[in-house]
Amino acid sequence: MKSLPVAFLLCAVLHLSHSSCYFKQLELKPGPNPKLLTHCEDSVDKTLHELGSRWRNSVCMYCDCTSCCTAYSTPVRIPDDCMMEFDKVNCEYKVFKKNDHSQSCPVLAAVGK
Repeated sequence: MKSLPVAFLLCAVLHLSHSSCYFKQLELKPGPNPKLLTHCEDSVDKTLHELGSRWRNSVCMYCDCTSCCTAYSTPVRIPDDCMMEFDKVNCEYKVFKKNDHSQSCPVLAAVGK
């Protein structure tokens, strides 16, 4: 009986293992005036962005200077006769019939975004 509360707790926090965000160390970079730190660098693309701005990088993450989160949701439950494929251009999963890629399928459950 003592294991029931533990099992319930584990089920309650299971969704946290699918977390789609992470925090990053602030890497400030100088702007036009080298004495003022006005930009930060995207750790993936190595591009500079103004403090306070948000952007989407090349691996489909929405970022600001302190954190990044996935810009898409990940299907975790789809019909058995379907499959999924990640579209890197549109930053989304396409779900379609295994035998007919032109026929889309419903996503029954997803995590993220």
